[in-house]
Amino acid sequence: MELVFIPSPGEGHLRPLVEVAKLLVDRDDQLSVTIHIIPSMLGFGTRSASSYIASLSTASEDRLRYNVLSATESDDDSKPNFITYIASFKPQIRDTVEKLTDPPKLAGFVVDMFCTSMIDLANEFNVPSYMFYTSNATFLGMQVHVQYLYDVEKYDITDLKDSETTTELKVPSFTRPFPVKCFPSVMLSKEWLPNLIGQARRFQELKGILVNTFAELEPQAMKFFSGGDRPLPPVYPVGPVMNLKTKVSDSSDDKQSEILRWLDEQPSKSVVFLCFGSMGGFSEEQAKEIAIALEKSCHRFLWSLRRAPPKGTMGSPGEFTNLDEILPKGFLDRTAEIGKIIGWAPQTAVLANPAIGGFVSHCGWNSTLESLWFGVPIATWPLYAEQQVNAFEMVEELGLAVEIRNSFRAESMMGDTDFMTSEEIERGIRCVMEQDSDVRKRVKEISEKSHVALMDGGSSNDSLLKFIQDVTKNIP
Repeated sequence: MELVFIPSPGEGHLRPLVEVAKLLVDRDDQLSVTIHIIPSMLGFGTRSASSYIASLSTASEDRLRYNVLSATESDDDSKPNFITYIASFKPQIRDTVEKLTDPPKLAGFVVDMFCTSMIDLANEFNVPSYMFYTSNATFLGMQVHVQYLYDVEKYDITDLKDSETTTELKVPSFTRPFPVKCFPSVMLSKEWLPNLIGQARRFQELKGILVNTFAELEPQAMKFFSGGDRPLPPVYPVGPVMNLKTKVSDSSDDKQSEILRWLDEQPSKSVVFLCFGSMGGFSEEQAKEIAIALEKSCHRFLWSLRRAPPKGTMGSPGEFTNLDEILPKGFLDRTAEIGKIIGWAPQTAVLANPAIGGFVSHCGWNSTLESLWFGVPIATWPLYAEQQVNAFEMVEELGLAVEIRNSFRAESMMGDTDFMTSEEIERGIRCVMEQDSDVRKRVKEISEKSHVALMDGGSSNDSLLKFIQDVTKNIP
């Protein structure tokens, strides 16, 4: 039986979906998967994403195939829309699926959270559709609740955009009231909220939702889904879904080897790692504040530093060409023995290294899961998308992180965020590097649970097997 996988563009969505596909074909030798890879919008992406896609396109096997789609050309000169861009690939995917359905039995479509328009294709082929939700279960619950408020209670949360910073809202996937100041900007946007609500309405058409989490991590959200208060399909927590290959894959990769050699020379849990995801970059002024904080904290550091795109533009972060010009005078000389500044970071391999004692992170969900897996506590510095929700959950709901600051209001999904002072950053670094803290102990405990979840008899392994059973049962 054949499953059609459709991830949305972007490393943070493509990589975990590929790992889920690998898990499925490993668990059931009757199952095959074809992953249709949509190219980045307007070339919007990173070099590592391009090389990853290139590696996939040559890695197809009998039961796990990759189909890299061709970029579409539009006659429309208007501002491109991410949702319509994804939908424009329907004809290509339809043609490919028609060729693949013989001889395999088409069992259904598994679509990314941003690819709900592809449910239409599943309906055309008269097969079930499922979703892989790359964010966490708590945010899934929030999206469902916001749609409920809008459609049933006739309550538009965008009206809260300019409310008092102390305003809170009851969200069932949290055990405590959620502060409006931590709502993702996209949810408080009159332009974007209709898209999120439209997505959530289509959840009811699905036969199931795979979520990149594990039951022990988010018990409140799983309780909400099992309560039956909202018309949702079954939710399968199958995470943490990650590529755990931390070894240098190519001996010629000098940059990664150099970073890991440097870490190997540092004492255990002595290094704070600063990294902000594939889209995280900073202005010169903010970079200088981070440098001041690092020097004052007196901790060893590995800092993935990149330049933010020009204000008001969308694009991948770039590299600073001359660090001496933007960092405090003499900083590089004074910290040469205890610190290392890099551009790209082999994040999984870094977090796996025993020298890492803390992680200053943007709180992307993939990064959060990796940090928990390796038992490294996080200091939260959310930048965009749903990262403020992740940060609140980690700090306030679960006690698995310390906060730098989690209160800002960007004007767009990738908008400018508030300026962080060196004092705030230094305080966060000192907290996350505290060796005997309660947070560090809780992270160690949840790390162990994350490993157990993926073992035979573990909650996520059982959930994945249940998904395979349900897929088989739902074949038309």
